[in-house]
Amino acid sequence: MAQSHGNCYCSVPQCSNNKKNFPYLSFHDFPADAEIRARWVTAIRRDEGPNFKILRGSTYVCSQHFSSEETYVSASGRKKLKKGAVPSKFPWNDWGKGTGEQSERRARKRLAADNEMPVPGSSTEDWSHLEAVQSDHDYSCHPSPGKMDRAARKIQQLEVQILTLEHKIQQLTLKNQEPLIYKFCVTDEDYRYYTRFSSKKVFTLFWESVNPSASRLIYWSKAQRAAEVTASPQRKLELIDELFMFLCRVAAGLQERTLSSLFEVSVSTVSRIILTWTSYLYQVLGSLPSWMSREQVQATMPDKFRLYCPQLRVIIDCTEIRCETATSLSLQSETFSSYKNHTTFKGLIGVAPCGVITFVSTLYTGCISDIEITKKSQLLQLLQPGDEVMADKGFLIEKMLSEVGVKLIIPPLKKATQLSKPDTQKTQAIARLRILVERAIRRVKEYHIWDGIVPLSMVGSVNQLWAICCLMSNYQGPLDIKGDKPV
Repeated sequence: MAQSHGNCYCSVPQCSNNKKNFPYLSFHDFPADAEIRARWVTAIRRDEGPNFKILRGSTYVCSQHFSSEETYVSASGRKKLKKGAVPSKFPWNDWGKGTGEQSERRARKRLAADNEMPVPGSSTEDWSHLEAVQSDHDYSCHPSPGKMDRAARKIQQLEVQILTLEHKIQQLTLKNQEPLIYKFCVTDEDYRYYTRFSSKKVFTLFWESVNPSASRLIYWSKAQRAAEVTASPQRKLELIDELFMFLCRVAAGLQERTLSSLFEVSVSTVSRIILTWTSYLYQVLGSLPSWMSREQVQATMPDKFRLYCPQLRVIIDCTEIRCETATSLSLQSETFSSYKNHTTFKGLIGVAPCGVITFVSTLYTGCISDIEITKKSQLLQLLQPGDEVMADKGFLIEKMLSEVGVKLIIPPLKKATQLSKPDTQKTQAIARLRILVERAIRRVKEYHIWDGIVPLSMVGSVNQLWAICCLMSNYQGPLDIKGDKPV
């Protein structure tokens, strides 16, 4: 609607028209239709904000910015706009005389006239002279209006395109970002080196079994601070990579500083993740029924055991791991092992005839005897009358076992200068069968976290790590009597 008040001013930038100075112009309110109103705002290049607000009866656009086809004179003689009219004539588009090639040609003509050069025709030579003029001191020349308009639109299009591409790149990065374990472990040999699992298939089965409960893990440091179970903090690594980090520390023996660089996290984060997974796997693996019933032992017993010891339930042996020497003299004497001539931790391991580790005791100080560790480990509570236990000749626990109705099978003690033929055959048979527990212990010690001396700083978690290594070694498959091969 056109206004004729004397205080009408045009709101288009670079336009100072008002009704008092230009009474022949008509001034038009912004339309009420939201879509057309938005087109007006875009056309005049002036967004609403603190310095510009569109108000009915006080914000106008003069008729100079509309083409003649968009206006008409009413019966009362007033100039009005046609329905859907949008302002299109502005200083920045040469007052609507054309954008694109026409506007550029007019600009070239003006530029040629200013530089006293002939207007370029269709020949290549004429254009080349003009290009030379344009390229020389172009900073002193005003760009063509059409080119500025096209450049502004092109910039907007490129900005939208950049945002779209950045969003697509982010989505593809998140979608295609695979866990670090799949970059290091490609073959079954890689899985054996980094995780001690026999193959990718076995590792995948283990991961699928622990993943549902592992997704609710609470970090160790947070669990200490919180009295109640709360939501786990946001993880810096994929959950499967946290397990891979733990296995790299325990199985491959990589140090925490190395893991920090490898996984691009801080050393404190590495320590927190390892402690968390140590507690978690100890609870998970410890809750599984590892002790085999008499029926299960009989069903999986190899023929050689049936021949020499048909009621055998478990083969036991002790092993020691070296630890750091304490400064306290009393602790030194408790942990010192005369067998290893070093301070050690000592544990008892039991293996079923089929080669599976079924019993793991707590680690004790190195000075403890085989008799005492057998008594404290509570192995006797698991045995039943009629069972047989195979051990080395140093295990003088026959009386202890007989009290619960269990028979001890050990190599015969040498009482004469030479063993009799039956004793020799029995000794050889027991040695061939008892080697199974030694191979199982070797498997456990192949976890490279036990390669060096265990620092005293690990005392709080050494029992958990030892039990985890013993139980996880079962995932490598049971041992055969003839060699280190799965049955």
